[in-house]
Amino acid sequence: VAEATEQRKEENAEYKDLMASNGAAKELILFAKNRMNKFYNPKLHKAAPKQELSKEDRIFVNNGGTPPPTEAPGGIAGTGISVSFVQVDSQVAPPPPPATAEAYKAASAESGGVIAMMDLLVNDITKEMTTAEAEEKAAQGNYEAMM
Repeated sequence: VAEATEQRKEENAEYKDLMASNGAAKELILFAKNRMNKFYNPKLHKAAPKQELSKEDRIFVNNGGTPPPTEAPGGIAGTGISVSFVQVDSQVAPPPPPATAEAYKAASAESGGVIAMMDLLVNDITKEMTTAEAEEKAAQGNYEAMM
């Protein structure tokens, strides 16, 4: 029982770590996609929400004052996304790259370029998160049934 509990704790820690890193990666990709849309597809760009002033600050600004300075967004490159992607040093060599089926071909116009690739990455991350969530629920159910 103690062994199963320890294994379950490790699995849960891995799950939480995966969900946190995937959530941060997804948020960062969507932020970058929005920045690219600002340049390439202005109609799809979502502007940042305007700063809400307090009652005192609104009165001050309406009487000719300057608005108070806003805090600079922290995080990755000033995006406000603050999660650390920690790389763990391991002595295991990475696997070789997968073999390709055919020679390189230039991207066609219907591929959509970088923004479409970002959509694919977000979809892959979402699928991985959904799969991990289902596996976590199943593992927790199995653990509870065993106890």
